[in-house]
Amino acid sequence: MDALTQLNVLGLVLSAVLLAMACIKADRVRAWRATVNPSAEEVSDASFVAARLTFVALAGVGIYLSVQGFRVSDDTVWDNAELTTAVQGATDALDGSSGFGEIYAEDNDTRWIDEYATKIEQEVVEHGGGDAPQYGVTATPAAPNTASEARYTVTGADLAFCMQVTRTRSKDGDYEPPGIAGGQGTVTVRSYDFAVTTREGGC
Repeated sequence: MDALTQLNVLGLVLSAVLLAMACIKADRVRAWRATVNPSAEEVSDASFVAARLTFVALAGVGIYLSVQGFRVSDDTVWDNAELTTAVQGATDALDGSSGFGEIYAEDNDTRWIDEYATKIEQEVVEHGGGDAPQYGVTATPAAPNTASEARYTVTGADLAFCMQVTRTRSKDGDYEPPGIAGGQGTVTVRSYDFAVTTREGGC
């Protein structure tokens, strides 16, 4: 339970206490005051009415703020259902996708692994839906990884998911930018296809 949710629960508890205080009978309060301080002046019925109204009003404000706080908490914290749906949506979107490597990178380059972690986080957030937070997802590469295969532990709620990404060279998609004078270029930007699967649990 996050700090904001704990605060909201505390607000509801305090509101319940205030409502309980408003329900205490005047005779019981008078009897208690007489026991504690027999010489104290008698409290009028109007004072009890005013106190009850104050307690009820404060309880109402507390309940309203707590409900609003739960809404804010729901918008800022991932729950398990939201994360599950978002991770599955991101997996479907990334599986079968393609992309280019860095312009001078060889097939054994592993720098793509950290960059792809950011792509995973963005895709999960994008597939979170309207009520899901727009941040708070982390995709952490799980060692060991290779230039052709990487695993990521995706977290954001109580659940964790292991996303496995396989990168395959796709020569048909290679791009050769034209040379400076407009002629044939000398650099080939390598293209890769990505196969992505996900299972519940950390890597």
